[in-house]
Amino acid sequence: MSRPTLWSTADMDDDLADAVDVELSMYAQQGQNPAIYDQLGAQIEQLEPLLAIQQHMAALAAVPDVVKSFIVSFHQAILNRDLPSITMFYTTTFPKLTDRFYSRAEWPEPEIIAPLLSSNNATEDQVHIFLVLYRDLYYRHVYSRLQPNIDDRFHSYENSCELFNYLLNSPSSANDESDEPAPVDLVLPEQWLWDIIDEFIYQFQVFCSWRSKVKSKTDDELMMLADGTGVWSSYSVLNVLYSLIQKSKINEYIVALKEEQGKENPRPAEEVAQSISPYTALPLYRTLGYFSVLGLLRVHVLLGDFTLGLKVMDQVGEFLLGGSSFGAKTNKYSFTALPTLPATHISTHYYVGFCYMMLRRYPDAIRTFVTVLNFFQRMQRMRNYSGYERKDQYDQIAKTADRTLALYAMCHSLVLPGSPFTRLDDNITNTAKERYGDQMGRMSRGGSDALVAFEELFLYACPKFINANSPPYDDPEAIALLLNADPADAAEGSSPIPTDPTHRHLRLFLASAGAQSPLPTLRSFLHLYTSLTTEKLSSFLDLVKVNESDKEAVEDAEAEEEAIQEMMVLKQSSKSLSRIVPVQGKVDKGNDASSAGVRAQGSLLAGEMISTSDLNFVIDDNTIHIAESTVGRRYAGWFIKNTERSQRVLDEIRGSPLPRGKIGQKQGVPGQKKPTKTVAWGGAGTRATVDA
Repeated sequence: MSRPTLWSTADMDDDLADAVDVELSMYAQQGQNPAIYDQLGAQIEQLEPLLAIQQHMAALAAVPDVVKSFIVSFHQAILNRDLPSITMFYTTTFPKLTDRFYSRAEWPEPEIIAPLLSSNNATEDQVHIFLVLYRDLYYRHVYSRLQPNIDDRFHSYENSCELFNYLLNSPSSANDESDEPAPVDLVLPEQWLWDIIDEFIYQFQVFCSWRSKVKSKTDDELMMLADGTGVWSSYSVLNVLYSLIQKSKINEYIVALKEEQGKENPRPAEEVAQSISPYTALPLYRTLGYFSVLGLLRVHVLLGDFTLGLKVMDQVGEFLLGGSSFGAKTNKYSFTALPTLPATHISTHYYVGFCYMMLRRYPDAIRTFVTVLNFFQRMQRMRNYSGYERKDQYDQIAKTADRTLALYAMCHSLVLPGSPFTRLDDNITNTAKERYGDQMGRMSRGGSDALVAFEELFLYACPKFINANSPPYDDPEAIALLLNADPADAAEGSSPIPTDPTHRHLRLFLASAGAQSPLPTLRSFLHLYTSLTTEKLSSFLDLVKVNESDKEAVEDAEAEEEAIQEMMVLKQSSKSLSRIVPVQGKVDKGNDASSAGVRAQGSLLAGEMISTSDLNFVIDDNTIHIAESTVGRRYAGWFIKNTERSQRVLDEIRGSPLPRGKIGQKQGVPGQKKPTKTVAWGGAGTRATVDA
C-alpha cells in the first residue's frame, strides 16, 4: 500500500524557487568555469536549509488543528507527570485521531511537530524524550496500519535503541558530580510500557521473517542489509531485555516479596522495593523489568529454546493470575505488587503452555491452557458490561485465546483416554469440541488422518518462529548462491536455503505425535482383557496375514516384536513429568499444597513423574497381564465447597433484619389490600400474604 506524502514541492514558496532558477540561468551563461560551478554548489548548499524549513512549515500547516492541540497537551501531561491524562491521551485520544485522520496515512514526522513543543517551556532533554516516545507511536502505527519499508525498519530499531539507552544509561542530575547513571523521572501507564516491550519484540520478529526472504530483496535493500548486519540482531534484542531485568532487579524484588509473606507483619510492596535499589523503587522500572521477563520468554520461544524460556520464568510464574495457573498456591501480592493486564496474562500463559507441549509435558500444558481460557471467558463476560479494552486490543487477545484453544485441543488428544487430565474442565473441553470437533475426532482416532489434523492445528496455533542468524548478506558469493538456488531442493536438504524454522519444529512435533498414533487402537484392545498373549494381540492389530501360512513363522515373530514395541510406547506415554503432583494423605497447612490435594513444585521446570492413564500392564514371557484402575471422582471437595456456601447464605439470612411486620393488624375495610409481610427466607424477593 503506497503512503501519500504530507507535503509536496509544489507547495514551496514561489519566490524562493524563482531565485534558484535565476541563479542557475546566470551561471549557465558564464561558460564552463570550474570556480563558478563551485560557487554555485556552495550557494545551493546555503539554500537547502531554507528549502527544508519551507517544506517543514508546509507540512506543519497541513496538520489538523485538533492534532496539534493533542500533541501539545500530550507533551504537557508528560511534563507534569499527570498519569490519568497520559493514560487518556494514549488509550483513547490517539486511537480516535488515528481512525479519523491517519487510518491510511502516516502521522506527521517528529521533525515536523517539533516546533509545537517549544511553547511548553520544556528543556531540550524533555523535548527529545517526548520525540522519542512519539516516534515509537509513529512507527507502531506504520507497522500496524501501513506497509513498512526498509528505512522504517532500520529507523524503528534506532529509535528503540535510543529509548532503552535513555532509560538504562541516563546520566545523573547536574548537581551530582558522579558519572553513574540514574533513574529517569518519567511516568507512563502500564499499558504503554507493555506495548513498548511487546512492539519491540514484534518488530524484531517481523524483521527476521522479512530478512530471511533473500529472493524478494532489491539491490538497494541487499546493500543496506550488507552494511547493517547488526540491525535487529538476536544479541541486541536479548541484551536489551536482560539489561532491563538486571537494572530493575525484578527477580530480587519478587524474592523479597515471597519472604515477606511468611512474616506476621509484612512490609508494604513499596517499602520492599525501596530497600532493593533506586531503580526498583520506581514503578516505571519495576513494570519494565516484569514485562521484560515476559518478553524474554517470548523471544526464547521464537528462537526454539523452550527450556530456557521456562527457566527465565522461575520467579515470575507464581505471580501470574494469583499463581493458580502454574501451581495450587494462591498469591495475595499478585494483584498489588505487579501489573495485571489481560494481554500479559493471556500471552504469557500461551507461551508457557506451548513450551510445556513441545517438551511433552502435556498435563502441565493442559492445566496452563485451562486456567487462561477460563480467565478469558470471565473477561468476555466483564467486557459485555464495560468496554475497558480497545477493540484492537481485544481482537488481539481473542485471537491469542483462540490459538490457545487449538493448542488445548491438541494436548487433549495426545493425553491417553481415561486420564484425569482430560476431565479438568468440561466447559473448556466442550468449547474446544465445538470449535475444533472435526480435528479432535481425527486426532483421537489416530492414523494418517490424525497427523494431517495435528499439522493443520499446529501451523495455525504455533508462534511465528524465526532464525537466530541472518543470511550472509555481507558475503556476495554466498548471497549469489542463495539467489540462484532452487527452492525445490530445500526439501531434500541439498539446497543452501535455510530451512523454515516453523516447519522444522513441525517435523519434530509430528514425529512425537506420530509415535502415539497407533496407541488408541492398542488401548481399546487391552481394555477388553485382563490377560492375553502377544500373538493374539498382534493378530488383532492386523500385523500378520493369517491366510499366508508359509510366512507364518517369520511374520509372527516380527509382528509380536512390533506389538511389544508399541506397548512400550504406550507404557512411556502413560507417564509424564508434571509440576502439579497429588498429595497423599492429610494435607498439611504448612506445605505448599492446596485443599484440592495437589502440590506445586517450585520451578516451572521442576516436576515429578506421574501416571496419566488408568491402564497398566506387565509382560510375563509372551503373556500380557492388564490391570485397570478407575479413578473415582473426589466428592469431598465438592461437598465442602457447597456446605461452606450454604453456611454463608444462612448466616446472611440470619443477619439480615426482619421487616416491620403487619401481622396482628385488623383487617381493613372491604376492597382494601390485605396486609403483607416480607419473608427473609424462602427465596430473594419473596412476599407472602398473611391473613389477619
